[in-house]
Amino acid sequence: MVYSQALLAFENFRYLIEENLVFLSPLLLGLWFIQFFNWASGYRFNVMGIYPRSVHGLVGIIFSPFLHGSFNHVFFNSIILFVLANFILLGGRTEFYQVSITIFLLGGFAVWLFGRKAIHIGASGIVMGYLGYLLVNSYYHPSSLTVILAFACIYFFGSLLAGLFPGSKGVSWEGHVFGFIAGILSIFMFY
Repeated sequence: MVYSQALLAFENFRYLIEENLVFLSPLLLGLWFIQFFNWASGYRFNVMGIYPRSVHGLVGIIFSPFLHGSFNHVFFNSIILFVLANFILLGGRTEFYQVSITIFLLGGFAVWLFGRKAIHIGASGIVMGYLGYLLVNSYYHPSSLTVILAFACIYFFGSLLAGLFPGSKGVSWEGHVFGFIAGILSIFMFY
């Protein structure tokens, strides 16, 4: 009896991951498609990133997560984005949409308001938002699933938390911080 319940739970989990793969594939393919054309243009599209406190920089709130500075940049963001998005999708697509839109808009607008004068690009603000959401959600809404996901995040992606502090030149630590904060705030906005 216990074996058959465990097998059924595993099959449901496997089906959900496969369904999420199909759901997330267009997003990941889009990131790579945009990266290819951005690279082919000599990264001219990066001017559509967030440029703080300027009217033309407002478009970056929407476009900056899709723009990257190199293939290496988009590669690592894609992997982590895929895993963390899958974790959030375990709570359903409504939760995924709510969290993602909050991080996009709130995190991006905070970078526009408070970021240093530079072009801020990359999906790492979204990645950090997902990480913040998953970690803090396990505290405010503890269940076996949320706690397991938080421990998996810490174990596999805990080193990302170092990105919340100023470090390498050319890295938007502001995007990391405000994405992380927006992910946490999304918990309180929808529960």
